[in-house]
Amino acid sequence: MSHTSCRPVALAAVARLWGLAVCVVVAAAGLCGCRTAPQPSREDVVRPPPDVRLRRLMVRTQIRGRGVKDERVLAAMEAVPRAEFVPAAQRPHAYEDRPLPIGEDQTISQPYIVALMTELLAVKEGDRVLEIGTGSGYQAAVLAELTPHVFTIEIIPTLAERAEETLRRLGYDTVEVMAGDGYLGWPEHAPFDGIIVTCAPEEVPEPLKEQLREGGRMVIPVGPQWTHQTLYVLTKKGEALEQKAVIPVRFVPMVR
Repeated sequence: MSHTSCRPVALAAVARLWGLAVCVVVAAAGLCGCRTAPQPSREDVVRPPPDVRLRRLMVRTQIRGRGVKDERVLAAMEAVPRAEFVPAAQRPHAYEDRPLPIGEDQTISQPYIVALMTELLAVKEGDRVLEIGTGSGYQAAVLAELTPHVFTIEIIPTLAERAEETLRRLGYDTVEVMAGDGYLGWPEHAPFDGIIVTCAPEEVPEPLKEQLREGGRMVIPVGPQWTHQTLYVLTKKGEALEQKAVIPVRFVPMVR
């Protein structure tokens, strides 16, 4: 075949290749009519929602930063959305390190105190835990991150009902809530590996001592009403309770 007869074929092939290259470039530029879905930026992919960021900041600065070291407790505090347990008007303050009003002259404890008391209780997976003073249900939710056997008593029926609704809505279905006198404990479910009291009696209730399992712990503020009390860790040893004072605190009084 002569060179003259081969040239048109070669030029046609080059033209086709050139056209394909142009199409690829144009398509890459998004100009050839082939639209692709916009890709999220790296920040969009890794940046968590605002509530999660606030929880992480709360744990890092207010809780871990103040000496709470139990990783399970830190994870539980990060997992539970405190904003869901306070009235709507208080939600902008939900992750501040202070107690907040929840109605009925009651408060939700500051995050650090919740974490500290939970760490002191030393909850193990499978432990049976009794809480006295459900309040908003926040402490019960934190405990439920550590064990499925959580029982909580609230003396104010409206708070008990509201707390149970919140816990169910957030998926904490294993928590059992009762409206009743926390001073008497919950003998039907005793003995308990841990008892945590979020209101302050002037002395430790005898029924709670009796319902604590051998070797079990009770974390409880004790002292005069509407003034500073002392937070204690009590460990049951036979018929006696070994007592350790932790820090001065201020809780609403235990009422009957």
